[in-house]
Amino acid sequence: MATLILVGGLLTLLLIGMPVAFALLLSSLALIVWDGNLPLLVIAQRLGNALDSFPLLAIPLFILAAEIMNRCGATERIFHFANTILGRIHGGLGHVNIAASMLFSGMSGSAVADAAGLGAIEIRAMRRQGYDPGFAAAVTAASSTIGPIIPPSVPMVIFGVISGAAIGDLFLAGFVPGMLMGLAMMIYIALIARRRNFPRDARFAGFPAIFSAFIAAFPSLLLPVIILGGIWAGIMSPTEAAAAAVLYSLVLGLVVHRSMNLGDIADSLRLGARSTATIMLIVASANIYGWLVSTQQIPQYVQAAMMDVTTNPTILLFIIAGILLVMGMFMELIAILTIAVPVFLPLAQAAGIDTIHFGIVAVVTLMIGLLTPPFGLNLFIVQQVSGAPFSMILKETWPFIAILMLVLIPLIMFPSLSLFLVRAF
Repeated sequence: MATLILVGGLLTLLLIGMPVAFALLLSSLALIVWDGNLPLLVIAQRLGNALDSFPLLAIPLFILAAEIMNRCGATERIFHFANTILGRIHGGLGHVNIAASMLFSGMSGSAVADAAGLGAIEIRAMRRQGYDPGFAAAVTAASSTIGPIIPPSVPMVIFGVISGAAIGDLFLAGFVPGMLMGLAMMIYIALIARRRNFPRDARFAGFPAIFSAFIAAFPSLLLPVIILGGIWAGIMSPTEAAAAAVLYSLVLGLVVHRSMNLGDIADSLRLGARSTATIMLIVASANIYGWLVSTQQIPQYVQAAMMDVTTNPTILLFIIAGILLVMGMFMELIAILTIAVPVFLPLAQAAGIDTIHFGIVAVVTLMIGLLTPPFGLNLFIVQQVSGAPFSMILKETWPFIAILMLVLIPLIMFPSLSLFLVRAF
């Protein structure tokens, strides 16, 4: 009965359109009231304890750094640098879109920040050059999924907090999968560019123009070096690196580029606070829900049931990825991580699956969920930015979903793709 209240209550509330955080809270409250042995005060205690975490402080700081970088002109410089190199080839701006997202991912750690900030610049440029608006929106939504894979990464911070895995190791493990995602999408664009007669720049920009664009973008490109170098050199924790990212982005906007004023900083703080509040409310609500799931021994039931099906770690990881993909179609990424990791991680560990490998597979799978209807948050963001009909965007997005799923298969089958950099360092 308790499982029915928790799971059935959550699904019912989500189906009637209730926000994820409140659906988690109300289904948890229903179980506590039905049980009768737990005081209602436990909800307030769990809400507070869930957010009392130093590593979680990295999330608002990374979000704020991304907002400032979007406002200080860093995104435009990165986009221009990528365009001077790739704009001449067929489908050049499609490749630029992906390359710029791979570069920007080292600053934001958020697919939403990429889609809403850099994505607006990319879509405008592609439409100006004559690209179909549906394709421009689709490639932007797909490329933004690289953001939380190539470090830093907000979802990996949350996974690290929940699982106890080293966040620095998770960041390092994301490099190769992120690069594979970007290269796979660029290969697809290269294959269809001539057939669909995608536009391109009239002539090669020239090496002086490339060098000039690199110099303009260089201060922005230093940010990932500061963040990741500080973490892996043992100088800073991920949270301290996030604080350094905020400070550096402020220096860029106020001193180097001189493109920001106090009003821009206030707007960045406001938008960063709003995004942080949304994420943290889901984290806190999902913490209560996950705790109740654990007290009802649901993870043990799931582990026993799935171990009866197979004990092969690769097959188990495919099954877990399939479940996460379905969950990603209906729920928010952060909520899924907070609920699903306590359930599936013990199963993965019992099967001998490395925790870092499991985390990378989980985050990549949930990135695909950002592109899949009916939830598909990135699709709704690029639809608002581009103004293209949702059906047109969805039609152009399906090939990218298939490509990312093809990338996921070797990531599951060959753990070394995620782990060899971690082991090397």
